[in-house]
Amino acid sequence: MSKRRTFTPEFKARVVLEELTGVKDKAEICREYRLRSQVLSRWRKEFLERPPEIFATEPSRGDEQKRIAELERMVGRLTMELEAAKKASNILPSLSTRKGR
Repeated sequence: MSKRRTFTPEFKARVVLEELTGVKDKAEICREYRLRSQVLSRWRKEFLERPPEIFATEPSRGDEQKRIAELERMVGRLTMELEAAKKASNILPSLSTRKGR
């Protein structure tokens, strides 16, 4: 029984682009890479459906950048609060010892 071949996404994209750009026709590509025409058709369909997803990811990167900036501000604020709490904890023991005298 023959083992199924697996192809990298880069290979699939290169093969589909060869067909779409007209460098080779479908029959040439199928012969050269020993592919069934149905496989190439499926790859082309998947390839052509992907661009909306690729371009849609850009705004989410903006959202990610906003989230990162918000988290960085929060870290800065918490760091300042921690430093203030440390200073206060150093001052409080000295105040309580004065009251005790």
